[in-house]
Amino acid sequence: MAWHITGDVEEFLAGAGGFLRARPVQNTLMLTIAEAVRMQGPHVYGPGDPVFGWHDGEDAAVLCTPPRAPVLSAMSPDAAASLAELLDADLPGVSGPDVAVDAFVARWRRRTGRAAKVHGRQRLYRLGELAPPTPQPPGEAKVAGARDRDLLVEWTAAFFREVGEDDPEVAQFVDARLSYGGVLVWETGGAPVSMASLTRPESGMVRVQAVFTPPQHRGRGYAGAVTAAISRAARDAGATEVVLFTDLANPTSNALYQRLGFIPLEDRTMVEFAS
Repeated sequence: MAWHITGDVEEFLAGAGGFLRARPVQNTLMLTIAEAVRMQGPHVYGPGDPVFGWHDGEDAAVLCTPPRAPVLSAMSPDAAASLAELLDADLPGVSGPDVAVDAFVARWRRRTGRAAKVHGRQRLYRLGELAPPTPQPPGEAKVAGARDRDLLVEWTAAFFREVGEDDPEVAQFVDARLSYGGVLVWETGGAPVSMASLTRPESGMVRVQAVFTPPQHRGRGYAGAVTAAISRAARDAGATEVVLFTDLANPTSNALYQRLGFIPLEDRTMVEFAS
């Protein structure tokens, strides 16, 4: 049994799409990233050429959009170790479910001699029964539009800096979501004070992203309110699954999302390789 590696997203989806879509919650990153590449072109995430792969012996996949590190699906330690023998030796790191990442990193270090360190851990949640915050803070949720673009770009850039990603494609990220009404802002007195965005639906699943409240507006319940509002809007629009990731180092956000009805599913590790 072997890995199939390709730079063609259509070939990847033909080979791996079936099992990825069968578990859209666990494979949320794979599905949404591949769909973005399919719709917006191979360099939507940067100038490097993407790499995709799937294993013909088990339901396992990998996706890499340089300069980002590869993302692994759930897979056996043997599949992860064999993948570490195939990918480019200059990878910046790797991320994915803990078991897969641990096996990949162990083989990678033996192969390359490069040091590796954990630089973040995330938890995947899916929404159960939505429990909007009570009492709700003053204000209301509104679908963001072109008039909000500059502010959303500023806030999204700040969000990525806070989570350590510093994404250079912030404007493209915002424009893509504005194009399908995928950003809500919470407004008080007619002024935005918080935001949340959604991915496009994929196999009935959407992912809440970039929940951000500027520091001067924090501690007033706006993040919970806008997250509940965008989650309700997603379900009203037909989404069967609403998911999100949290930083495990942030107990505040983990507690908040659980109060809103999000249920923890699995943990993921992000590893950096020494240059």
